[in-house]
Amino acid sequence: MSGTGTQETENGAPIAAVPGGDSVVLAEAEPLRLESGATLGPVTVAYTTQGRLNADKSNAILICHALTGDQFVSGDHPVTGRPGWWETMVGPGRPLDTERYFLICPNILGGCMGSTGPSEINPATGKPWGLDFPVITIGDMVNLQALLIDHLGIDTLFAVIGGSMGGMQVLDWAVRFPDRVFSAMPIATALRTSAQNIAHHEVGRQAVMADPDWCGGRYQEEGKRPHRGLAVARMGAHITYLSESALTRKFGRSLQARERVTYGFEADFQVESYLRHQGITFVDRFDANSYLYITRAMDYFDLVEEHNGVLADVFAGTNVRFGVISFTSDWMFPTAENREIVNALNAVGANVSFVEVETDQGHDSFLMDIADYHNVVRGFLDGAAELRGLDRP
Repeated sequence: MSGTGTQETENGAPIAAVPGGDSVVLAEAEPLRLESGATLGPVTVAYTTQGRLNADKSNAILICHALTGDQFVSGDHPVTGRPGWWETMVGPGRPLDTERYFLICPNILGGCMGSTGPSEINPATGKPWGLDFPVITIGDMVNLQALLIDHLGIDTLFAVIGGSMGGMQVLDWAVRFPDRVFSAMPIATALRTSAQNIAHHEVGRQAVMADPDWCGGRYQEEGKRPHRGLAVARMGAHITYLSESALTRKFGRSLQARERVTYGFEADFQVESYLRHQGITFVDRFDANSYLYITRAMDYFDLVEEHNGVLADVFAGTNVRFGVISFTSDWMFPTAENREIVNALNAVGANVSFVEVETDQGHDSFLMDIADYHNVVRGFLDGAAELRGLDRP
């Protein structure tokens, strides 16, 4: 299988492929039941695949993307033209070796790169969903991914891997479908979203909704885009992805293309110009309503509460092999929150390894080309592959 071409619906009708990827319509015969109690169907899932699925279908790895990611993990992104978000991790000879593994990366439910979300057309009205789209959860995303894995004819995933919100999906997979996951690598994540992160998300949502071009979520019908509000939301969020030391090392108090301050409100400092650039480029590829829905899904994530507030019950009876990774400078999902995952696994005698990687790159370290980090991922997958009996390429 390759990441090109078209897929067919269950009744055989072809649907157009997302540029550079595949697309399939699921939940046609029976709608997807969401955790809110609402139902949704049919549902389109856009995804990419790389590598080759082996004869016994034992080498499949599901890659779960983070909040602002998508299915384009490597290669040139069809919208931005930039390299995929995990370009350094995916490819021949890299930790996610496309000569050894079959990689699947779907755009999440609620996303804006081809999967069903608030920017897509509501079949009941013929108009974009907007805020009529039902509120979704991480669990809903995972349930839809399970339908995709069924569609691909795969019973058990060799591994599920992802960072940040992707790591939340990894944990949910391991809890929701433990018999379908051989190994799991949650990276820079947590069992539940902290009050601080919920607060950051709310600031971003309010920035979007305060933009007059948001139009109560109906901006597509009005031919507008709340680009100012979404850019501010991205700027605020991007600060949480970095660290003070990284910002100081990269920018310090250096001025932007000038020798002295202007005593005004232009971007006097390089760090200001950098954040403005992040905001401007983000709005060209992301939907504002998707940002609202996805951050809300993260807010609701709490595996401990789902298990009656008992940490030891989260992974009770699991046979999944876990490799947990955190980063020393990550203050969005600090090491203490990753250790809570390890503590929950240790409480039930689960097979778990844990590594804290030394770096000053902050939360975005999970996207970076950091040798120690990549070696840990490679080593964990090599060990799991040996247990699984996967041949080396």
